[in-house]
Amino acid sequence: MAAPPNFDEDQSTYRPPRFNGQYYGWWKIRMHDFIMAEDSELWDVICDGPYVPTKNVGDLPLTVPKTRKEYTDADRKAMEKIFCAKKILIWEALQTTHKGTTQVEQSKIDMLTTEYELCRMKDDESIKDMHTRFTSIINELHSLGEVILGNKLVRNILNILPSSWESKVNAITEANDLQELTIDELVRNLKT
Repeated sequence: MAAPPNFDEDQSTYRPPRFNGQYYGWWKIRMHDFIMAEDSELWDVICDGPYVPTKNVGDLPLTVPKTRKEYTDADRKAMEKIFCAKKILIWEALQTTHKGTTQVEQSKIDMLTTEYELCRMKDDESIKDMHTRFTSIINELHSLGEVILGNKLVRNILNILPSSWESKVNAITEANDLQELTIDELVRNLKT
């Protein structure tokens, strides 16, 4: 997965990835991987919410939270996971803030789909810069659950090139099976 444009990758692998307010989808995937590498049970705490040790009260089907003195070793271990997860991040708050509600998410998908469909290589843009910009849009769509097939991406890249690239596009189209050609192979071919 390509990094967002102008992303400064100077972070330690021992700290969670920093979120700068942009490229949430890209950051979300990196954060998920970081948490899973730390401890996969932390991801369960983040997704399922905190564990609250409880006890039964008498013969009634009623449970109440335990006092700290009543915690078992298993309760303490479960509580440690909660604090480790909190230390890493407050997931739901960031999720809602940057991913948004279903309606906001659909609006983002619509906006990114339009951006994808209208994407064109700029006159002063290199293949590398165009590829980075294009990949950023695709990654954001992917993080929102919209997956575009590889062969469709290849065809779209060929279509977004300016008319000055027409002979190169024709040569690539004739020499390759576009169903099998990967984006990386295409970009490598365009760079040469």
